[in-house]
Amino acid sequence: MQGEDWKSFDVATRAVRAGQVRTGEGEHAEPIFPTSSFAFDSAAEAAARFSGEQPGNIYSRFTNPTVRTFEQRLAAMEGGDSCVATSSGMAAILSTCMGLLRAGDHVVSSRAIFGTTAVLFNNHLSKFGIATDYVPLTDLAAWERAIRPETRMLFLETPSNPLTEVADMAALAELAHAHDCLLVVDNCFCTPVLQRPLEWGADIIIHSATKYIDGQGRCIGGAVVGDAERVGTDVYGFLRTAGPTMSPFNAWVFLKGLETLPIRMKAHSDNALELARWLAEQPAVAHVYHPGLESHAQHALAARQQEGFGGIVSFDLKGGQEAAWQVIDATRLVSITANLGDTKTTITHPATTTHGRLSPEERADAGIGDGLVRLSVGLESVADLKADLQRGLDQV
Repeated sequence: MQGEDWKSFDVATRAVRAGQVRTGEGEHAEPIFPTSSFAFDSAAEAAARFSGEQPGNIYSRFTNPTVRTFEQRLAAMEGGDSCVATSSGMAAILSTCMGLLRAGDHVVSSRAIFGTTAVLFNNHLSKFGIATDYVPLTDLAAWERAIRPETRMLFLETPSNPLTEVADMAALAELAHAHDCLLVVDNCFCTPVLQRPLEWGADIIIHSATKYIDGQGRCIGGAVVGDAERVGTDVYGFLRTAGPTMSPFNAWVFLKGLETLPIRMKAHSDNALELARWLAEQPAVAHVYHPGLESHAQHALAARQQEGFGGIVSFDLKGGQEAAWQVIDATRLVSITANLGDTKTTITHPATTTHGRLSPEERADAGIGDGLVRLSVGLESVADLKADLQRGLDQV
């Protein structure tokens, strides 16, 4: 079963079944095709493939059966028509911008984005004449004021990294389309299990498959999901030429990750909410950021447009960077790494890692203080995670 048939199935079923086309060998699990090129039956068939008159495999930079299975499965889960798999999440953002924007275009982005994404916009896309302005994620009026006649894209993460702010996607989609702009949503934190932005009016979805889609910190990859024209033609066209391509092996790993994604995202969400409530009671903690908390400014919005609150918890410590580093360094179970979305809980200090290349002023605008700590809550016992964090909190 392929294509339209999957729309009648639940996302958990799509995660296991969508996209697979068995070969003549009758394999039950998806095979890996570790080949750089493909053979043709005739010169005429080769010509037809290269011209696009006949579908089929040509060269693994842009056509590979394992990668295609991953693309079709993720597209089915998100409710999109097309997916382009890339070598990393950042490659997905770059491919989207290079495929859909041109010199003189303007992007309005949330300030609350991954630090490297801001560096891409500021230091690299600017060289090609693409300008970017930043606004608070949740201030709809600020988004509208920032739009110019040459604005072509609104870009955001929701929930945001690392403060878990939640954007009103339906309102932003209405605003974007009123000004002939695309709404591009990074759905890394929620995945299609918890949130499907296309259903709220978004045009393009970005994924870092490195995170929850893999789920075990093994491979680097990304994806762009959307319609057949902008993603299936324009973004794909950039990938075909420039080659920021996902490897067949990584695509196979991500396929295995998708199969368990619904189960894992529920467990991540449950563990994170329990840990967030516990952190909110700790004397050394000034504030906890998690959409599942009733104190979160967008809690009601998150409950409406998400099917779970996700596995990210950030918290401010009263003692600033010294206190944050004390808590981080005192952990023995939690992994000190900037990656997220792993079965293993990870901890990092955003101001000096993920957002360290931003200026102090840019970090302040994004609300990232020196005392902020980000947790990506894994699948361990929450009691053990509390005990590990308590060791450091007692020192503050």
